[in-house]
Amino acid sequence: MPRSLCSEPCSPGYRKSKIEGEPPCCYDCVQCGDGEMSNTTDAVTCVKCPEDQKSNRQKTDCVPKALNYLSYMDTLGASLASAAIILFITTSAVFRIFVKYWDTPIVRANNQNLSCLLLISLMLCFLCTLLFIGRPIQICCLLRQVTFGIVFTISVSSVLAKTLTVIIAFNATKPGSKLKKYVGTQLAIILVILCSLVEFVISAVWLAYNPPFPEADTVSDPDYIILLCNEGSELFFFCIIGYIGTLALLSFIAAFLAKDFPDRFNEAKNITFSMLGFCSMWGAFVPAYLSSKGSRMVAVEIFAILSSSAGLFGCIFAPKCYIIFLRPELNIREIVVRKS
Repeated sequence: MPRSLCSEPCSPGYRKSKIEGEPPCCYDCVQCGDGEMSNTTDAVTCVKCPEDQKSNRQKTDCVPKALNYLSYMDTLGASLASAAIILFITTSAVFRIFVKYWDTPIVRANNQNLSCLLLISLMLCFLCTLLFIGRPIQICCLLRQVTFGIVFTISVSSVLAKTLTVIIAFNATKPGSKLKKYVGTQLAIILVILCSLVEFVISAVWLAYNPPFPEADTVSDPDYIILLCNEGSELFFFCIIGYIGTLALLSFIAAFLAKDFPDRFNEAKNITFSMLGFCSMWGAFVPAYLSSKGSRMVAVEIFAILSSSAGLFGCIFAPKCYIIFLRPELNIREIVVRKS
């Protein structure tokens, strides 16, 4: 007997597509697109999956999308968390060393109080990256950028204050200098407080008017639900980055101007290198951050925080530890005075 159909029935996962110029019984079978499914034979149309689901490989059913966020169980998340903890422990050890050698010239040089404040803020910088790892929740979204901004501002303003202390101390030795009255005062601590207060105000306004919140992005990636912290206002986020960058640039300029001072003040050279690396890192961060998404975006920011903080720590404190342990003959007052 002659067949009444010129096409085979379309299997589940496919839909019928009419062939122009052919009888209605003649059609092509077209597979459903991504995010669509059909579970009947000879389906006329495909059914779109809900936003939190995707079609399976055969396009016959909708299955839940996998969750995407930077987890402690991921290799990348575990590596960054381990690096943060190791750097925190290392900085804590150096802090104990400074306390132990508190009265030695190498620690007393360039304001040991600022050095300890810088070490404490760097420890907090390393720890604050742990707020970025794990499933985003409300409290972490609220705290992570604000905490990062405040402790980073304390770190960079401490470096700026150390550099200005060097400049003031050196120029105060010149005859007739009016800077003598500022030597030995709490000017450096006041500068750190004022710089941190500006950052605190920016953060408070951000949290009051447009705070960050957890969000599930079902659109950006067809295969994953991206769990992230919506920053609420990108303007406030980049205001924090810009403010910290401005302080870092001022520190670099001041340290560069002071790099040729006598040996006693050679910490300025270390600060120059650290600020150059700091500014380069955060200059590269902005395009890398904007071009990333999901867990990679979070990883980029964590890497920027860890690497720039580690650069500050290494450039400023490694030479001091070298003298304390390997060149103790240089860590005496007579040599420091003779060099100056």
